[in-house]
Amino acid sequence: MSLLTDKKILLGITGSIAAYKVADWVRALRREGCQVTVVMTESACRFISPLTMAALSGNPVYSGMFAAEAPETIPHINLARDHDLLVIAPASAQTIARLAHGLADNLLATIALASSGPILVCPAMNSIMFQHPATQENLATIRSYGYRVLEPDCGKMACGEEGPGRLTEWENARQAILTTFAPQNLTDEHVLITAGPTREPIDPVRFLSNPSTGKMGYALAATARQRGATVTLISGPTALAAPPGVRRIQVSSAAEMQEQVMTCLDAATIIVKAAAVSDYRPAETQLHKVKKGQAALSLPLVANPDILKELGKRRQESAKGPLLIGFAAESRDHLKEGARKLKEKNLDLIVVNDIGGTETGFAADTNRVTILDRNGAQEDLPLLSKEETAHRIWDAVARILADDR
Repeated sequence: MSLLTDKKILLGITGSIAAYKVADWVRALRREGCQVTVVMTESACRFISPLTMAALSGNPVYSGMFAAEAPETIPHINLARDHDLLVIAPASAQTIARLAHGLADNLLATIALASSGPILVCPAMNSIMFQHPATQENLATIRSYGYRVLEPDCGKMACGEEGPGRLTEWENARQAILTTFAPQNLTDEHVLITAGPTREPIDPVRFLSNPSTGKMGYALAATARQRGATVTLISGPTALAAPPGVRRIQVSSAAEMQEQVMTCLDAATIIVKAAAVSDYRPAETQLHKVKKGQAALSLPLVANPDILKELGKRRQESAKGPLLIGFAAESRDHLKEGARKLKEKNLDLIVVNDIGGTETGFAADTNRVTILDRNGAQEDLPLLSKEETAHRIWDAVARILADDR
């Protein structure tokens, strides 16, 4: 179940060519179990049909200040009261000016003025209009009112100009919406996360690695950011985009990952080692490609550093260090191996992952894990998406943090 399941989202659409993009936002929200109601300004109706938005949302679309049917419902009051979040996207320069000056001259602006809940504003306009001092002052004003403003993307506009002002992509908006509903229990934490595989080169074109895609580590980074943490993600090679608001450091080998972890160590209050670090590397890396027929039939290996074990040892030797969370990817004796690693590496918590199933482990979008903590507690999670699994892991971390305070 997503954080968005059963949430009531009020989507305000204003007069911008980017209005067509939010049709897909409505579809995406409904796929995650949201109830979506659309409010459109008169100008918005010139860019996209209210009929389209009604069909996609499954609810009536509101545009007029006064309801033709059931006027006693007072739309601007009841719509403001009955929703968990108001998202204004795309937000035109005119609508942002209305919000900044507290005008109540159309339904959407009046709803915003009557709303006591969170409001997310997603600007979209010509780049010169966006950068105009008046628009920037208006954005600063609505931020001071408590509205959250999601910065637009840079790129080519419908008018042919290029610069800031494009409506942000859905994934950025989704993360901002999730942040609204996520518990803000990591706001004082700096989380350092490792994710993905490492590659240990044999020659310029070959390497030793594993099937890790980084999905679990990236989900942990995104959800930690949603919960208010400052997040640094040290990532091996993956095809994933960095989560919004997360600082990503790209590495390739285990040695590079170790170097970056140690560089970032002092700032971290929580360390999550979710990366699938190669245990071994070739004893010697060839400078040139080894030709077929010239390769030896055996490949001498040497052990890579155990980064998590080194972190646990450092913490044991010091009075206090960051909270340490490890992962154990196992194909048998899961709990036994997890408990052993928890103790041997001096961890606060370990997430034991069964890599044998088709719905769990490497490359899967779902996971079924067991969480073991330093106090002997065991939590067996059901099959969940990796994003949901990440939230449950952070819940366990939050309990440990509360115990330590």
